[in-house]
Amino acid sequence: MSPRNLDRSDSSPLWAQLEADLKRRMENGEFDDGTFPTDLQLTRLYGVSRHTVREAIRHLNKTGILRRERGRGTVLNRVEFEQSLGTLYSLFQSVESSGVEQTSEVLELKVVTDSVAASHLEVDETTELILLERLRLAGGQPLAVDRAWLRAENLMPLLDVDWGHTALYAELAKLGAPVPNQGWERLTPVVPSQVDRSRLGIGKTEAGFFLERLGKRDGEKIEWRTTVIRGDRYRFVSDWTTGTKAELRPTVR
Repeated sequence: MSPRNLDRSDSSPLWAQLEADLKRRMENGEFDDGTFPTDLQLTRLYGVSRHTVREAIRHLNKTGILRRERGRGTVLNRVEFEQSLGTLYSLFQSVESSGVEQTSEVLELKVVTDSVAASHLEVDETTELILLERLRLAGGQPLAVDRAWLRAENLMPLLDVDWGHTALYAELAKLGAPVPNQGWERLTPVVPSQVDRSRLGIGKTEAGFFLERLGKRDGEKIEWRTTVIRGDRYRFVSDWTTGTKAELRPTVR
């Protein structure tokens, strides 16, 4: 699995593009033998500065995918990298099933090109995508900052949807578009960015959950999504009872 060229004309920072490509290579098993390139090797391989490499590696360390070990350098954190939620969850349904109304404020809703999302969806970097970025609220209080990217083809009516009180998958179904029925999710603890902390109303030392999701429909990649969730209002629950599932549940106050 060869590395992809980074696009300096893209609006996404080089470190984010590098992070996405390293994740792609990990997910395809390229580093399953336990080896991982040094910072110097990555600077030469991708033709970027050491600062760019360190920023990408720093974020991968922060999200638990990589870790630095004395005497070994950067290694794959296999336990964290392979941890799964076990189910594609619906934030809308999980909040409302607890008896709390879920609403959304649209932060961004537009057609974009995004090399990071495109790499996960495995489409050309110039492919037009719909970006739906929302502040999700439970009972009127900020709960999560949710960002979803989907291929714009045949989905332009999504730009006219009133997103105040509805779910993305419900709107896809109304259009007769494919709705994810499989995929993977990764949940890691993070300290959100200053922008997201401001939106969520939390302090700079308060942690949250960072959820990444690749949604597929019968193997076809439909949606790339990232969600920053307030750690004080959500918890991860694992139920061992037969027929139940591990899931995220909102904390009702």
